[in-house]
Amino acid sequence: MSQVVLYEAGGYSPTEIAGVDEAGRGCLAGPVVAGACILPVEYDLPGLTDSKQLTAVRREELYPLIREQAVAWAVGVAWAPEIDEVNILQATFRAMGRAVRCLKAEPRFLRIDGDKTIPGYALGRDIHQEYVIKGDGKVPAISAASVLAKTFRDRLMVKLAKRYPGYGISQHMGYGTKAHIEAIRKLGPCRLHRLTFKKVKPEDKPQEQASLF
Repeated sequence: MSQVVLYEAGGYSPTEIAGVDEAGRGCLAGPVVAGACILPVEYDLPGLTDSKQLTAVRREELYPLIREQAVAWAVGVAWAPEIDEVNILQATFRAMGRAVRCLKAEPRFLRIDGDKTIPGYALGRDIHQEYVIKGDGKVPAISAASVLAKTFRDRLMVKLAKRYPGYGISQHMGYGTKAHIEAIRKLGPCRLHRLTFKKVKPEDKPQEQASLF
C-alpha cells in the first residue's frame, strides 16, 4: 500500500497530521534534535523542502515563518550521554517522542521521515503513524519539521562552540569532518562528543569543561 493511499484511507485532515524528522543523527558531537510540525490547510512557505537541500540563509528565513503559520510545532532533544547510553537509534526515537509530546495541538496521525515509525514507549501513547522514505522532500509537514530541527540544532551548536573552543563546531556542527577528527585527536573529546561513536575513541576521560547548562 502506498503512503498516499494509507494517508487518504485514514481520513485525517492536514491539521490532524504531524510531520516528524530529525537532525544530527550522524554527528560525532552534539545532540540529536527532532522536529514535529502540524501545518494548516493553507500556508505560505515558499521553497519549503528537505532542509538539507536548502541554504542556511533560506532555512533561517523559513524558520520563523513555519513557527508563525504552523498549527503546532515543537522540538525534542537527546544529548550525547543519552546517545551513548541507549544508542543513536533509540535516542532519536526519544527525541522524536519528546517533540510530539510537546506539540500544543495533539495530532491523530504521524508521518515520520525515514524507514521506521516511532515505538509506542517513546511516544507515551498510541498514535496512528507511517514512515515515509525521503519524506522530508515529499511531505510538507515533514519538510517543515526538518527545517525546525536543523535550524534549532545549528543555532544551538553555534552557541555551544563558544563553550567548547578548538573543535570548529560552529563550522561543521559536530559532523565528522577531517578538521573535526583532527581536533578530537589533538584535544581529546569534550562533553559534547558521543564517546561510543567511531573516530571519537577517547583514551582517557573527557576533558573537564563547562557544563551544558
